[in-house]
Amino acid sequence: MKKIFFAMAAASISLAAISAPVKGAKVKLEFVETTDVHGSFFPIDFIGGGALEGSMARVSHYVNSLREANPDGVVLLDNGDILQGRPVSYYYNYVACNEENVAASVVDYMKYDAQTYGNHDVEPGHAVYDKWTDDVDCPSLGANILDAQSGLPYALPYTIVYRSGVKVAVLGLITPAIPNWLAEKIWSGLRFQPMVESARYWVDFLKRNEHPDVIVGLFHSGYDGGINNDTYIENATSLVAREVPGFDVIFCGHDHRVHNSMDKVKDGSEVLVLNASNNAMNVALATVALEYDGNGWKVASRKGDIVSVKNSPIDEDFMAHFAPQIEAVKQWVNRPIGTLNKTIKSRDCFFGNSAFGDMILDLTLRAQDADIALGAPLHADATLEKGVITVGNMFDLYRFENDLYVLRLTGAEVRKHLEMSYGLWVSTMKSASDHIMRMVDTGKGMWFEKPTYNFDSAMGIDYEVDVTKPEGERVKILRMSNGEPFDENKVYRVAMNSYRANGGGELLTRGAGIPKEELESRIVYRSETNMRTALMKVIESAGTIEPKPGRNWKFVPEKWAKPALERDRKILFKK
Repeated sequence: MKKIFFAMAAASISLAAISAPVKGAKVKLEFVETTDVHGSFFPIDFIGGGALEGSMARVSHYVNSLREANPDGVVLLDNGDILQGRPVSYYYNYVACNEENVAASVVDYMKYDAQTYGNHDVEPGHAVYDKWTDDVDCPSLGANILDAQSGLPYALPYTIVYRSGVKVAVLGLITPAIPNWLAEKIWSGLRFQPMVESARYWVDFLKRNEHPDVIVGLFHSGYDGGINNDTYIENATSLVAREVPGFDVIFCGHDHRVHNSMDKVKDGSEVLVLNASNNAMNVALATVALEYDGNGWKVASRKGDIVSVKNSPIDEDFMAHFAPQIEAVKQWVNRPIGTLNKTIKSRDCFFGNSAFGDMILDLTLRAQDADIALGAPLHADATLEKGVITVGNMFDLYRFENDLYVLRLTGAEVRKHLEMSYGLWVSTMKSASDHIMRMVDTGKGMWFEKPTYNFDSAMGIDYEVDVTKPEGERVKILRMSNGEPFDENKVYRVAMNSYRANGGGELLTRGAGIPKEELESRIVYRSETNMRTALMKVIESAGTIEPKPGRNWKFVPEKWAKPALERDRKILFKK
């Protein structure tokens, strides 16, 4: 807490050292946002061994060019979810965890002015994210992350940045949905305040105490959509933009969707809202022109751009600086752990039983004598090639650091869980020519309407999904896969990942109808290691893996479903 308030006080004191400009003076500030970087620091595919588009190495080159042209006018911000997603992140979170976290090293090297917490920054647990924020030099913001006992901020709510004599306040917020996704041990001692409530309080605080010339919101929350219920609003950026006057620019993130809009605020003003999307493929650039009217700086204009850095030049000095870290990660990810006797693809999971998905479900099913396993593909279009499997390949097979849980569920709750899952995924076909998949036009082609990591299928039961039936009436469970009858009144041991077991995606709560507060009492097993580590042990023990698709579920009626699946597969995956 002392660190937080010292930082706030120091930022305010520095105003005295800045002399007043002359009337009519003009300044151009350029605010650059990265968000949801997910470990994309280097243009290197540590899994496949080739090159990657985007990365912070390219962002660094772009930012350097801006700083060269506008030496005291660039503010660099990161909007969270930087700690998880690629092997390099896992290595410094859990393997070389006594060294400075590479996420902090990259942010410091690039001279970021502030960063926010994201939900995937919280997910590795206190040991990782508390060390990360100690390692990094710039402020880590989260105005609505509170100490559960004192009610005071756990993270720095805001920071003050000065550029060309202009005083900028940057206020950070995070989606408050975290307790509904992650086990309490991960966020113990914390409370997450609703975003509108927190934004309203802190904007008022800034106006009364800091008197900034520009207020920037840095929100790890999507523009809108996501899950909204009585407990939380997952993506509340548009709501804050409308309801809380005072922001000049708001950067959002979390939902991995490019966004650029000028939104009307309820007091009649406007706010620029931008989202750079994910994996350091783009940056969001807000250009703000200000003029001094004799009493203070006034915003004259704002312009938003989403700038692609997918194929921008690489900062070679950046790469040279991080050469030791890159080499350490390469040696780790290239360690062989087994052999795969056929190529498998995650895209197959969406169209029926698949070798990729069923390999993971099989492991999940065998946990602690579970009766049923539930799970979704965590990477929509991953490929594991036939041949040697390395540590790096496991990040395509299982993307996140989820643990393995077993819960007690009734047969009826299992069916309702699957009903909601297929409702997110499948359309109701009224003719043989209809689409079977729920798809939307993204502007870059057709894609699934809902997040694919919530498309759970099951193992341990035999069932059919009737695509001619309305949502909620599609799933018919025929039997247990071992031949025993399936009983909706019987309590089964059901295995799944920790995200789902803690209420992630609402499949257990809104779908199966289990109150969120009851989920903890349903848990009968928690793994000591994460799912990826467990899979690695199975593969190392087996030596050679021969994955095969199961035969326990299918879409019916097949005379409609089979042709529709082929058509929609070509639309979604272009083949």
